[in-house]
Amino acid sequence: MVDTALAGSPALDRLAVGFVRVLRSSGLDVPVGSTVMFAEALGAVGCAQRDAVYWAGLTTLVRRPEDIDTYRDAFAAWWERTGSLSVVAVEEREITLAFDTEGDDDDDDPAIDGEEQGPPSVQVRYSANEVLRQRDFADYTVEEFAEARRLMADLRFAGAMRESRRLRASRRDHGRPDLRRTVRRAIRNGGEPIDRAYTRHSQRPRRLVLLCDVSGSMETYARALVRFLHTAVAGRSRVEAFAIGTRLTRITRELSSRDPDTAIAAAARRVVDWSGGTRIGECLREFNDEWGVRGMARGAVVVILSDGWDRGEPEVLGEQMARLHRVAYKVVWVNPLKASPDYAPLARGMAAALPHVDEFIEGHSVASLEHLAAVVARDGGPVKRSRT
Repeated sequence: MVDTALAGSPALDRLAVGFVRVLRSSGLDVPVGSTVMFAEALGAVGCAQRDAVYWAGLTTLVRRPEDIDTYRDAFAAWWERTGSLSVVAVEEREITLAFDTEGDDDDDDPAIDGEEQGPPSVQVRYSANEVLRQRDFADYTVEEFAEARRLMADLRFAGAMRESRRLRASRRDHGRPDLRRTVRRAIRNGGEPIDRAYTRHSQRPRRLVLLCDVSGSMETYARALVRFLHTAVAGRSRVEAFAIGTRLTRITRELSSRDPDTAIAAAARRVVDWSGGTRIGECLREFNDEWGVRGMARGAVVVILSDGWDRGEPEVLGEQMARLHRVAYKVVWVNPLKASPDYAPLARGMAAALPHVDEFIEGHSVASLEHLAAVVARDGGPVKRSRT
């Protein structure tokens, strides 16, 4: 087993993360929250006793009885350096199609003398990135998720624009007259205001507020969506990020690091209710009272990433969504389940929230998140002047 001197050290954390990677490569779905709990469990029980490490991992990393055998093999391979693992196979990158040409005119396809001509074959290549962009996050392997992180890192958020109070010179003959510049130009022209100057309000991007559901029902998507949150926070200014579960947690500071792994680990430690229950209405009430209505959501683009499964009262969610909708420039709800052809917003929470949503879009793949970036940047939100 591991040397006891490593207990509580960064080296032990790296061993814990390495073991989780082995489990994922063997086919187990291990969320970020479980990885953090496993590292904390190791710090509590130590790593000198084999049984202590084994049961710490089994209770925090394995969720289905049918995965116990895979966990046992991975444990022997990583911690005891014995046994072997079955790694998920990588799909082929090239496809060969053969076409039967029986009945075709031989003159159209002359053969080389002395060689027997079989059915012609066509090699079809496809872009792995394009396939990955369309694939559901729930179906990702560990290798595909690592590649998707690089695709999400290329996302850019331009942001919808709004008028600021700052004025700037306008080259066009409209807007607000600039008397100071007009007088200066008139002095050069003998006192005649021939060349008149104008100003207009400058443009600045609207604030973007991201509220991501990290409850148990969103477990298969939360890991990818938090990566998306990090891309947004680290890529532009005026972005706020929150995690929604049984409580509301602000994770903007944790996600501001340029290193994705460091940012995600810090956010996971900050969110204590990862993979727990969901009380979206109560979380929105706290957001509206503490941040949103006071100024953070006013004139902002608010994006809620959730499947809409709420354990609280739907009336509370509907009331808080109405408050948020009155002050925000645009409210966008991103639901990973919407990609299913049979999906209907029948959950009580989702049904209560939809009347107060401006855009209801999918959020199950990289391509859907690219569409979300375009929706965020698009102007044309409703004009709202009500106050709460």
